[in-house]
Amino acid sequence: MNAAIIKKEVDSALADRFGHVFERYERPAETLRTGIDEIDKALHGFPRGGISEIRGAASSGRTSVMLSAFAAATSQEEICAVIDCGGTLDLSSATKAGIDFDRLLWICCGHNLERAFKAVDLILHAGGFGLVALNLCDVPAKTVRRIMSTWWFRFRRALENTPTALMILTPVAAARSCAALALEVKNESSVWLSTMSLVSENSNSSFTDRSQSSHLSLVHAVAQVFHESNVGHAHFLQASHVRIKCERPLQWQPDSIKFSPQLR
Repeated sequence: MNAAIIKKEVDSALADRFGHVFERYERPAETLRTGIDEIDKALHGFPRGGISEIRGAASSGRTSVMLSAFAAATSQEEICAVIDCGGTLDLSSATKAGIDFDRLLWICCGHNLERAFKAVDLILHAGGFGLVALNLCDVPAKTVRRIMSTWWFRFRRALENTPTALMILTPVAAARSCAALALEVKNESSVWLSTMSLVSENSNSSFTDRSQSSHLSLVHAVAQVFHESNVGHAHFLQASHVRIKCERPLQWQPDSIKFSPQLR
């Protein structure tokens, strides 16, 4: 407390004698918007020239944030690249998100982690990309924890003073202090806006669940016939409540961001 008072008195004395000569003026950081209004309003997007780490469990919304960011970037004529370690990028979802594939470089690494990191290194040093994503979602958490920190420092150094934003999707924290922005994504609940009656071909039985709750709302729709083995969540899931908690930078004020991404 005493140190803060002394510092304030010194700053005041310097300002009275020398004016504003000793004041520091920082240039506002350039960002790349994510395409999600709730995130862009609070964070102004991903920082250019820095690493943005997005971590969370499976089906938490990490990929949805990545696809939205790619759609927003390619719509602004940015050249993007995704280094997909496990080759899990769903082209159908990417198309629905509105990504311009003419401006997206997709690199599949066949579950080879070393190849993925070398690909990121080559792309960052080549330059010319607005948004680069390293998808480690399917890499085991224990493997991610063993990644040498020298890679993250190398990436951070390569990004400095460039317009490129590097986005890392991981199940656990990886970049740590090298990340300019770190977000924890969590799917709080699923929103089931509607469902269809299911009719089994092997029997005449059918069912329609109309139970009501704060997170589940199943209402009657036109009956359709499906094979029981082919019925999946994609037929019903319309949206999800996603919560994003910012862990870096520390001076960020809001505790969390919540939004419900709608399927188009």
